[in-house]
Amino acid sequence: MSHQLSEMLDVWWEGRDQTEWVLGTVYRTEGSAYRKAGAMMLIDGHGRQQGLLSGGCLEADIVRNARKAMVTDKVVMLEYDGNDEDDVFFKLGVGCGGKVYIMLQPLSAENDLGLGDLRSALKDRQTGYFRQKIGAGEARFDRDPRVLPGQQTAIIKPDEFGDDWLVTPIRPEPHILIVGGGMDARPVVNIAREMGWQVSLADPRPANARADHFPNVSAIVRDIASLGTYADQHRVDAVVLMAHSVSIDGDALRALDGLGSSSIRHVSALGPRHRFANVLDHAGLKEHELPFPVSSPAGLDIGGQLPESIALSILSGIHRVLYKETTLHIAKVAE
Repeated sequence: MSHQLSEMLDVWWEGRDQTEWVLGTVYRTEGSAYRKAGAMMLIDGHGRQQGLLSGGCLEADIVRNARKAMVTDKVVMLEYDGNDEDDVFFKLGVGCGGKVYIMLQPLSAENDLGLGDLRSALKDRQTGYFRQKIGAGEARFDRDPRVLPGQQTAIIKPDEFGDDWLVTPIRPEPHILIVGGGMDARPVVNIAREMGWQVSLADPRPANARADHFPNVSAIVRDIASLGTYADQHRVDAVVLMAHSVSIDGDALRALDGLGSSSIRHVSALGPRHRFANVLDHAGLKEHELPFPVSSPAGLDIGGQLPESIALSILSGIHRVLYKETTLHIAKVAE
Protein backbone atom coordinates (compact mmCIF):
# COMPACT_ATOMS: atom_id res chain seq x y z
CA MET A 1 0.00 0.00 0.00
CA SER A 2 1.28 3.45 -0.92
CA HIS A 3 0.70 6.56 1.16
CA GLN A 4 2.38 9.37 -0.77
CA LEU A 5 0.05 10.92 -3.33
CA SER A 6 2.32 10.46 -6.35
CA GLU A 7 2.77 6.74 -5.61
CA MET A 8 -0.98 6.31 -5.05
CA LEU A 9 -1.66 7.91 -8.41
CA ASP A 10 0.90 5.68 -10.13
CA VAL A 11 -0.91 2.59 -8.86
CA TRP A 12 -4.26 3.99 -10.01
CA TRP A 13 -2.83 4.97 -13.40
CA GLU A 14 -1.52 1.46 -14.06
CA GLY A 15 -4.84 -0.16 -13.16
CA ARG A 16 -7.33 2.52 -14.15
CA ASP A 17 -8.76 0.47 -17.05
CA GLN A 18 -8.78 -2.87 -15.25
CA THR A 19 -11.35 -2.25 -12.50
CA GLU A 20 -13.52 0.41 -10.85
CA TRP A 21 -11.97 3.13 -8.71
CA VAL A 22 -13.16 5.55 -6.05
CA LEU A 23 -11.39 8.61 -4.69
CA GLY A 24 -11.92 9.07 -0.96
CA THR A 25 -11.20 12.48 0.55
CA VAL A 26 -11.41 13.95 4.03
CA TYR A 27 -13.13 17.28 3.38
CA ARG A 28 -13.70 18.44 6.95
CA THR A 29 -12.77 17.53 10.53
CA GLU A 30 -13.90 18.70 13.94
CA GLY A 31 -11.76 18.14 17.00
CA SER A 32 -9.02 15.51 16.98
CA ALA A 33 -8.48 13.49 13.82
CA TYR A 34 -5.61 11.37 12.52
CA ARG A 35 -5.80 12.92 9.02
CA LYS A 36 -6.89 16.45 8.16
CA ALA A 37 -8.93 17.96 5.33
CA GLY A 38 -7.36 17.23 1.95
CA ALA A 39 -6.17 13.71 2.85
CA MET A 40 -6.89 11.32 -0.03
CA MET A 41 -7.23 7.58 -0.56
CA LEU A 42 -7.89 5.48 -3.66
CA ILE A 43 -9.91 2.25 -3.53
CA ASP A 44 -10.20 -0.20 -6.41
CA GLY A 45 -12.92 -2.70 -7.31
CA HIS A 46 -11.09 -5.50 -5.50
CA GLY A 47 -11.22 -3.63 -2.20
CA ARG A 48 -7.55 -2.71 -2.29
CA GLN A 49 -6.66 0.72 -0.97
CA GLN A 50 -3.86 3.18 -1.53
CA GLY A 51 -3.39 5.70 1.25
CA LEU A 52 -5.12 6.26 4.58
CA LEU A 53 -7.94 8.52 5.75
CA SER A 54 -7.52 7.56 9.40
CA GLY A 55 -5.01 5.64 11.47
CA GLY A 56 -6.34 2.44 9.93
CA CYS A 57 -9.44 2.21 12.13
CA LEU A 58 -12.00 3.43 9.59
CA GLU A 59 -10.61 2.01 6.39
CA ALA A 60 -12.64 -1.22 6.38
CA ASP A 61 -15.90 0.73 6.63
CA ILE A 62 -14.70 3.26 4.03
CA VAL A 63 -13.87 0.45 1.60
CA ARG A 64 -17.32 -1.08 2.16
CA ASN A 65 -18.98 2.25 1.34
CA ALA A 66 -16.69 2.71 -1.66
CA ARG A 67 -18.28 -0.36 -3.17
CA LYS A 68 -21.65 1.37 -2.87
CA ALA A 69 -20.26 4.38 -4.75
CA MET A 70 -18.98 2.09 -7.51
CA VAL A 71 -22.27 0.22 -7.91
CA THR A 72 -24.45 3.34 -7.93
CA ASP A 73 -21.93 5.59 -9.68
CA LYS A 74 -22.89 8.26 -7.18
CA VAL A 75 -20.94 10.20 -4.58
CA VAL A 76 -21.22 8.77 -1.06
CA MET A 77 -20.89 11.13 1.91
CA LEU A 78 -19.70 9.70 5.23
CA GLU A 79 -19.54 11.12 8.74
CA TYR A 80 -17.70 9.48 11.63
CA ASP A 81 -18.30 10.85 15.13
CA GLY A 82 -15.97 9.78 17.92
CA ASN A 83 -18.37 11.15 20.56
CA ASP A 84 -21.53 9.40 19.31
CA GLU A 85 -22.04 6.07 21.11
CA ASP A 86 -24.01 4.75 18.14
CA ASP A 87 -21.33 5.64 15.61
CA VAL A 88 -18.92 3.04 14.23
CA PHE A 89 -16.06 5.40 15.05
CA PHE A 90 -17.02 5.40 18.74
CA LYS A 91 -17.67 1.65 18.87
CA LEU A 92 -14.18 0.92 17.58
CA GLY A 93 -12.81 2.51 20.74
CA VAL A 94 -10.50 4.79 18.80
CA GLY A 95 -10.53 7.46 21.47
CA CYS A 96 -9.81 10.47 19.23
CA GLY A 97 -13.16 12.02 20.05
CA GLY A 98 -13.39 14.09 16.89
CA LYS A 99 -15.56 14.11 13.79
CA VAL A 100 -14.35 13.16 10.32
CA TYR A 101 -16.29 13.97 7.14
CA ILE A 102 -15.37 11.93 4.06
CA MET A 103 -16.46 12.10 0.43
CA LEU A 104 -16.25 9.08 -1.89
CA GLN A 105 -16.22 10.08 -5.59
CA PRO A 106 -16.41 7.38 -8.30
CA LEU A 107 -13.83 7.56 -11.10
CA SER A 108 -14.42 6.64 -14.73
CA ALA A 109 -12.68 6.81 -18.09
CA GLU A 110 -14.88 9.77 -18.94
CA ASN A 111 -14.33 11.54 -15.62
CA ASP A 112 -11.04 10.95 -13.82
CA LEU A 113 -11.68 13.96 -11.54
CA GLY A 114 -8.53 15.63 -12.82
CA LEU A 115 -6.26 12.97 -11.32
CA GLY A 116 -4.49 12.44 -14.65
CA ASP A 117 -3.53 16.13 -14.73
CA LEU A 118 -2.55 15.97 -11.07
CA ARG A 119 -0.31 12.97 -11.69
CA SER A 120 1.37 14.68 -14.65
CA ALA A 121 2.07 17.77 -12.56
CA LEU A 122 3.66 15.73 -9.79
CA LYS A 123 5.82 13.94 -12.37
CA ASP A 124 6.97 17.38 -13.55
CA ARG A 125 7.43 18.44 -9.89
CA GLN A 126 4.92 21.23 -10.39
CA THR A 127 2.64 22.72 -7.73
CA GLY A 128 -1.01 23.66 -7.90
CA TYR A 129 -4.47 23.30 -6.37
CA PHE A 130 -6.80 20.30 -6.47
CA ARG A 131 -10.42 21.47 -6.39
CA GLN A 132 -13.28 19.09 -5.51
CA LYS A 133 -16.94 20.02 -5.46
CA ILE A 134 -18.28 18.75 -2.17
CA GLY A 135 -21.10 16.27 -2.64
CA ALA A 136 -20.65 16.01 -6.41
CA GLY A 137 -18.58 14.08 -8.93
CA GLU A 138 -16.67 17.15 -10.05
CA ALA A 139 -13.00 17.94 -9.55
CA ARG A 140 -10.05 19.43 -11.38
CA PHE A 141 -6.40 20.24 -10.91
CA ASP A 142 -4.96 23.66 -11.73
CA ARG A 143 -1.21 24.15 -11.90
CA ASP A 144 -0.08 27.18 -9.92
CA PRO A 145 3.55 28.01 -9.05
CA ARG A 146 2.40 30.26 -6.20
CA VAL A 147 1.78 27.37 -3.80
CA LEU A 148 4.13 28.07 -0.90
CA PRO A 149 6.67 25.54 0.42
CA GLY A 150 5.14 23.67 3.33
CA GLN A 151 1.60 24.86 2.53
CA GLN A 152 -0.63 21.85 3.21
CA THR A 153 -3.93 23.09 4.68
CA ALA A 154 -7.01 22.45 2.55
CA ILE A 155 -9.88 24.89 2.83
CA ILE A 156 -13.52 24.99 1.75
CA LYS A 157 -14.43 27.83 -0.63
CA PRO A 158 -17.88 28.61 -2.05
CA ASP A 159 -18.18 29.47 -5.74
CA GLU A 160 -20.39 32.14 -7.31
CA PHE A 161 -23.32 29.71 -7.29
CA GLY A 162 -23.02 28.99 -3.58
CA ASP A 163 -21.54 25.49 -4.07
CA ASP A 164 -18.72 24.50 -1.72
CA TRP A 165 -15.38 23.33 -3.11
CA LEU A 166 -12.53 21.73 -1.21
CA VAL A 167 -9.30 23.41 -2.35
CA THR A 168 -6.17 21.43 -1.52
CA PRO A 169 -2.67 22.82 -2.16
CA ILE A 170 -0.49 20.25 -3.92
CA ARG A 171 3.29 20.04 -3.78
CA PRO A 172 5.45 17.13 -4.95
CA GLU A 173 7.11 15.02 -2.27
CA PRO A 174 10.50 16.29 -1.06
CA HIS A 175 13.54 15.61 -3.23
CA ILE A 176 16.82 15.31 -1.33
CA LEU A 177 20.31 15.14 -2.78
CA ILE A 178 22.90 13.17 -0.83
CA VAL A 179 26.53 14.02 -1.54
CA GLY A 180 28.57 10.94 -0.65
CA GLY A 181 27.80 7.33 -1.43
CA GLY A 182 29.42 5.56 1.51
CA MET A 183 27.91 2.88 3.70
CA ASP A 184 26.37 5.40 6.08
CA ALA A 185 24.39 6.92 3.19
CA ARG A 186 22.44 3.70 2.71
CA PRO A 187 20.10 4.08 5.72
CA VAL A 188 19.54 7.73 4.79
CA VAL A 189 18.36 6.64 1.35
CA ASN A 190 16.29 3.73 2.70
CA ILE A 191 14.46 5.75 5.35
CA ALA A 192 13.83 8.64 2.95
CA ARG A 193 12.40 6.27 0.35
CA GLU A 194 10.23 4.60 3.00
CA MET A 195 8.71 8.05 3.57
CA GLY A 196 8.06 8.33 -0.16
CA TRP A 197 10.70 11.01 -0.75
CA GLN A 198 12.69 11.24 -3.98
CA VAL A 199 16.43 10.73 -3.48
CA SER A 200 19.40 11.50 -5.72
CA LEU A 201 23.00 10.59 -4.96
CA ALA A 202 26.24 12.33 -5.95
CA ASP A 203 29.80 11.01 -5.64
CA PRO A 204 32.69 11.22 -8.14
CA ARG A 205 34.46 8.16 -6.71
CA PRO A 206 33.86 4.96 -8.74
CA ALA A 207 33.96 2.76 -5.65
CA ASN A 208 31.24 4.79 -3.97
CA ALA A 209 27.55 5.28 -4.77
CA ARG A 210 27.38 1.99 -6.64
CA ALA A 211 24.05 1.28 -8.26
CA ASP A 212 23.80 -2.17 -6.68
CA HIS A 213 24.13 -0.60 -3.22
CA PHE A 214 21.56 2.13 -3.93
CA PRO A 215 18.81 0.62 -6.10
CA ASN A 216 16.18 3.06 -4.81
CA VAL A 217 17.74 6.37 -5.86
CA SER A 218 16.42 8.36 -8.81
CA ALA A 219 19.88 9.15 -10.16
CA ILE A 220 23.57 8.89 -9.37
CA VAL A 221 25.51 12.01 -10.35
CA ARG A 222 29.28 11.75 -10.89
CA ASP A 223 30.02 15.30 -12.01
CA ILE A 224 30.04 17.37 -8.81
CA ALA A 225 30.47 20.62 -10.73
CA SER A 226 27.05 20.08 -12.35
CA LEU A 227 25.12 19.80 -9.08
CA GLY A 228 23.76 23.35 -9.20
CA THR A 229 22.19 22.75 -12.59
CA TYR A 230 20.97 19.31 -11.52
CA ALA A 231 19.37 20.69 -8.35
CA ASP A 232 17.56 23.35 -10.34
CA GLN A 233 16.36 21.08 -13.14
CA HIS A 234 15.14 18.37 -10.76
CA ARG A 235 13.86 20.74 -8.07
CA VAL A 236 15.95 19.49 -5.17
CA ASP A 237 14.58 20.65 -1.80
CA ALA A 238 17.40 19.68 0.57
CA VAL A 239 21.01 18.50 0.40
CA VAL A 240 23.09 16.36 2.75
CA LEU A 241 26.89 16.77 2.61
CA MET A 242 28.27 13.44 3.85
CA ALA A 243 31.10 12.49 1.49
CA HIS A 244 33.65 12.23 4.35
CA SER A 245 35.85 14.36 2.12
CA VAL A 246 36.32 18.08 2.72
CA SER A 247 37.21 18.62 -0.94
CA ILE A 248 34.14 16.78 -2.33
CA ASP A 249 31.76 18.45 0.13
CA GLY A 250 33.38 21.81 -0.63
CA ASP A 251 33.15 21.33 -4.39
CA ALA A 252 29.50 20.35 -4.02
CA LEU A 253 28.73 23.37 -1.86
CA ARG A 254 30.41 25.69 -4.37
CA ALA A 255 28.41 24.16 -7.23
CA LEU A 256 25.15 24.53 -5.29
CA ASP A 257 25.97 28.12 -4.36
CA GLY A 258 26.06 29.11 -8.01
CA LEU A 259 23.21 29.82 -10.36
CA GLY A 260 20.62 27.09 -10.52
CA SER A 261 20.33 26.29 -6.80
CA SER A 262 17.27 28.42 -6.05
CA SER A 263 15.02 25.45 -5.19
CA ILE A 264 17.20 24.33 -2.25
CA ARG A 265 15.67 25.18 1.11
CA HIS A 266 18.13 23.47 3.43
CA VAL A 267 21.61 21.92 3.56
CA SER A 268 22.80 19.51 6.24
CA ALA A 269 26.54 19.07 6.76
CA LEU A 270 27.73 15.90 8.49
CA GLY A 271 30.47 16.30 11.10
CA PRO A 272 31.45 18.86 13.76
CA ARG A 273 31.15 22.59 13.27
CA HIS A 274 34.87 23.13 12.69
CA ARG A 275 34.79 20.64 9.82
CA PHE A 276 32.16 22.70 8.03
CA ALA A 277 34.45 25.71 8.42
CA ASN A 278 37.06 23.72 6.48
CA VAL A 279 34.45 22.90 3.81
CA LEU A 280 33.64 26.60 3.46
CA ASP A 281 37.35 27.45 3.19
CA HIS A 282 37.84 24.87 0.45
CA ALA A 283 34.84 26.23 -1.42
CA GLY A 284 35.96 29.82 -0.95
CA LEU A 285 32.57 30.78 0.50
CA LYS A 286 31.17 32.62 3.51
CA GLU A 287 28.28 30.99 5.33
CA HIS A 288 26.26 34.19 5.70
CA GLU A 289 26.39 34.66 1.92
CA LEU A 290 24.98 31.24 1.07
CA PRO A 291 21.49 31.29 -0.55
CA PHE A 292 20.23 28.56 1.80
CA PRO A 293 20.44 27.80 5.54
CA VAL A 294 22.95 25.17 6.67
CA SER A 295 22.61 22.80 9.62
CA SER A 296 26.06 21.92 10.97
CA PRO A 297 26.26 19.49 12.65
CA ALA A 298 23.53 17.84 10.59
CA GLY A 299 20.24 16.71 12.05
CA LEU A 300 18.56 16.76 15.44
CA ASP A 301 20.42 15.71 18.57
CA ILE A 302 18.72 12.44 19.46
CA GLY A 303 21.82 10.83 20.98
CA GLY A 304 22.39 8.32 18.19
CA GLN A 305 25.74 6.84 17.19
CA LEU A 306 24.99 4.08 14.70
CA PRO A 307 24.39 4.86 10.98
CA GLU A 308 20.64 4.19 11.24
CA SER A 309 20.25 6.57 14.19
CA ILE A 310 22.33 9.22 12.47
CA ALA A 311 20.21 8.82 9.33
CA LEU A 312 17.05 9.26 11.42
CA SER A 313 18.54 12.37 13.00
CA ILE A 314 19.48 13.91 9.63
CA LEU A 315 16.10 13.23 8.04
CA SER A 316 14.24 14.45 11.12
CA GLY A 317 16.10 17.74 10.85
CA ILE A 318 15.24 18.06 7.17
CA HIS A 319 11.61 17.11 7.82
CA ARG A 320 11.33 19.80 10.49
CA VAL A 321 12.66 22.46 8.13
CA LEU A 322 10.60 21.43 5.09
CA TYR A 323 7.34 21.03 6.98
CA LYS A 324 7.12 22.46 10.49
CA GLU A 325 9.40 25.50 10.29
CA THR A 326 8.15 26.47 6.83
CA THR A 327 4.53 26.14 7.94
CA LEU A 328 5.18 28.29 11.00
CA HIS A 329 6.81 30.89 8.74
CA ILE A 330 3.75 30.89 6.45
CA ALA A 331 1.47 31.38 9.46
CA LYS A 332 3.50 34.35 10.68
CA VAL A 333 3.46 35.96 7.22
CA ALA A 334 -0.32 35.55 7.06
CA GLU A 335 -0.88 37.30 10.43
